[in-house]
Amino acid sequence: MNMKLNFLLTFLTLLTSYSCSERVTYINYGDDINIDLSFSEKIDNNFDLEYLSGQIIDVCPKKGCWMNVKVDTDTVFVKFKDYRFFVPKTGIKGKQILMAGNIFRDTISVKRLKHYAEDAKKSKEEIELISKPEYKINMIASAVAIRDN
Repeated sequence: MNMKLNFLLTFLTLLTSYSCSERVTYINYGDDINIDLSFSEKIDNNFDLEYLSGQIIDVCPKKGCWMNVKVDTDTVFVKFKDYRFFVPKTGIKGKQILMAGNIFRDTISVKRLKHYAEDAKKSKEEIELISKPEYKINMIASAVAIRDN
């Protein structure tokens, strides 16, 4: 009887510790992405195909067609390859994200910046203050995975 009780207690302890351990899950958008790859938390200067991880700080509230992602000390403006996919418009700010895509620096025109500000539902006053183009780090992502828990 004592042996059965020990076995049962051991089994329950293992079951409880297994169910309490955090299982990280991601939701994929775009191409399949292997979350076991090595994702950099810094931007490489070669600006080729990159695998980056970061935190979502803003998303297009109209369609989910762009995001701003904090990667180390940089903010990366992310759009999706050929507009093949979008991300949720709500509920993802602050979440961790893994991204695969091509990264480059580009100047964003005043007209385009105002368009993005309108998408983001900025006030007329804020939009009117946009008067200079911005030089930004951009990514055209073929795949993203957003942490679900």
